[in-house]
Amino acid sequence: MNNPTIQWFSTSQADAWQSLAHHLTETQESANLTLTGETYQLVEGFGGCFNELGYVALNHLDSEKRAQVLHALFHPEGEHKFTICRLPIGASDYALEWYSHNETDGDMEMKHFSIERDQQYLIPFIREALQLNPDLKLFASPWSPPTWMKSPKAYNYGTLRWEKDILKAYALYFVKFVQAYREAGITIHQVHVQNEVIADQKFPSCVWTGEQLREFIRDYLGPAFEEHGLDTEIWLGTINAPDPWEELTKKTSTGFDEYAHTVLSDPEAYKYIKGVGYQWAGKHAIQRTVSSYPELRYMQTENECGNGENSWDYAKYVYNLYQHYFTNGVNAYIYWNMILEPKGKSTWGWEQNSMITVDPADRKPLLNPEYYVMKHFSHFVLPGARRIGIRGSWAGNAVAFQNTDGQRVLVIANPFKESRVLNLSAGETTHRLELEPESFNTIVISA
Repeated sequence: MNNPTIQWFSTSQADAWQSLAHHLTETQESANLTLTGETYQLVEGFGGCFNELGYVALNHLDSEKRAQVLHALFHPEGEHKFTICRLPIGASDYALEWYSHNETDGDMEMKHFSIERDQQYLIPFIREALQLNPDLKLFASPWSPPTWMKSPKAYNYGTLRWEKDILKAYALYFVKFVQAYREAGITIHQVHVQNEVIADQKFPSCVWTGEQLREFIRDYLGPAFEEHGLDTEIWLGTINAPDPWEELTKKTSTGFDEYAHTVLSDPEAYKYIKGVGYQWAGKHAIQRTVSSYPELRYMQTENECGNGENSWDYAKYVYNLYQHYFTNGVNAYIYWNMILEPKGKSTWGWEQNSMITVDPADRKPLLNPEYYVMKHFSHFVLPGARRIGIRGSWAGNAVAFQNTDGQRVLVIANPFKESRVLNLSAGETTHRLELEPESFNTIVISA
């Protein structure tokens, strides 16, 4: 049997994406991590969210640097190879200002529906990505319905007015969005009913119960998509509710029982739903949801955003999110803001992290630590890969995949402040790798 070809890339706080394959040695010591034969979920890919403030930051770059950044994110031969990305339906909290696609009070027939605002920022941003990767998949979710559909009548806080004509009109609002984007040459592959179903926030938001999601999908949204012949998938997302042992709010909402299980256990609602999107505190509910409904697809829909400092310590936390979500069954992982100005301040005052920072003063892209966390996964783990089994004392810090060509990819972090030895068994030979302190590592094994 021929010896496999092994690549090894490492990122530490001091050095990003070092090629260290020349440091590999064989060892007779016992393996402390073994790639096993088990196979698990399919990987659909990685991506980020298109937001207005991201496009503003991108526009600070000259044409050459702009092309480099977009190639790195979206091109199939770029550094990240993004294949599935998100966009808001109306304003997210990273829009320049709050808006919906129809603020004409009482327009139940959606005669005044318009995506004109999106032609300024989101659609040009998306089109540039699609030019580099025409196969890029897109999913969309609202942060808030039109204000006249809510109580109170505002983008922030509140709930949807639970009235039959409002619910029917809101389902039509989704239909019009998918149709309008299609007319603009952009396919919306999925809609998620609401961003963060328990977020009663000062930014655009809308609170839903599991019972409301069940009724809306079952009686309004699913039938509306059928009536208009849409093949856009409906997902139960994005759920940010914790399970009981972690209290996010004073409510007793739980990600699995009150949301996923409430909706999916109804056969008439279930038949319309292709997957479940979890983010933030929803990470505590995903394991039970996947266990109960393994036939569905799952997505981590919004990477936790930090505080705008883009610190190395927070990047270590984010790495653990990737490891947690994939180990518990997601098919895709979506970053939040791909590009922002320094500190990443939103229109409502929260400063957040981004993969890339663009300072309008020097007009240069700065690659932040989380840029490399993403690259350690997305650069080699391709759509169609499967997560594969691992065994050993390093398993809690690692996740492994196998691409369709048989290439195996191990992503592993050393969380310790000193170097540690990984003895990796991936066949007949055990390889010794000395992992740098507090480092992220990708080991690629090709036959």
